[in-house]
Amino acid sequence: MNALNVNRIVKNYGDKTAVNGLSFEVSPGEIYGLLGANGAGKTTTMRMVLGLILPDSGSISYSGKQYSKDQLSMLGYLPEERGMYPKVKVSDQIIYLAQLRGMSRKEADKNLKRWLEKFQVPEYYGKKVEELSKGNQQKIQFIASVIHNPKIVIMDEAFSGLDPVNVELLKTTVKELRDGGTSILFSTHRMEHVEELCRNITIMHKSNPVLQGPIKDIKKKFPQERVVVSSEGEIAGLANIVGVTNVARYEHGGYELKVSDPGAGQRILQHALSQGPVTRFEIMEPTLNEIFIKTVGESHE
Repeated sequence: MNALNVNRIVKNYGDKTAVNGLSFEVSPGEIYGLLGANGAGKTTTMRMVLGLILPDSGSISYSGKQYSKDQLSMLGYLPEERGMYPKVKVSDQIIYLAQLRGMSRKEADKNLKRWLEKFQVPEYYGKKVEELSKGNQQKIQFIASVIHNPKIVIMDEAFSGLDPVNVELLKTTVKELRDGGTSILFSTHRMEHVEELCRNITIMHKSNPVLQGPIKDIKKKFPQERVVVSSEGEIAGLANIVGVTNVARYEHGGYELKVSDPGAGQRILQHALSQGPVTRFEIMEPTLNEIFIKTVGESHE
């Protein structure tokens, strides 16, 4: 049984449709990607999943059950905007939030200390949120979203404001939650994170789902338009090869070529080999970022 089932939900605000007929399923232990430009309907969708607003039509079920107050304890939410009280101690507010989700104070305190140890910041227990850096505030907010061991977590820009080291730490933690059976609805504009973490995605545009399914299947629908080739020296005449539309040289050596047909790849390889040993040759699959831009047709967030 799916942990989360969204079935043809619609949400209107006056004469404006925010979400129009959206359906998707999230399995236990899956990170599902919800993508879209500003105003596409992602935030409205997440608010409906959280039960903060109700769809005008369609339905949302959680492990086969309709939304009720009983479902609150199984939901966690990491918002894009930080929502912690700056002048309140970390321990006071996280334990309080956990109690709102049904945990005992003792259990919440134990969980908080475990999470702070995991993130190697046990000294933050008694500090006020305003005393922490923005990145560490994000860690604390992450802990607040999972302190009560939810079965479903909605994450909106989970890695915002984090340096590369802490991004990797949090990504590892998200994967551990997934492997432990937690289902995660994940929204971000960082497509490389989606490619790494998600198996299935929905791309929304102007309230409508425009592309859905497994990332590997979606990529097969889009042409391979880039070729990377490197050699020990320069490769002359690449721009003259039939099917090559653009040639860019990397600062560290090698070339990236845009091609108009798949057969150009083999012509590029033969041409390069005719001038000497080739150290790298790859016909690149389209990135999710390229697919997003082609699908939405405008700059994203």
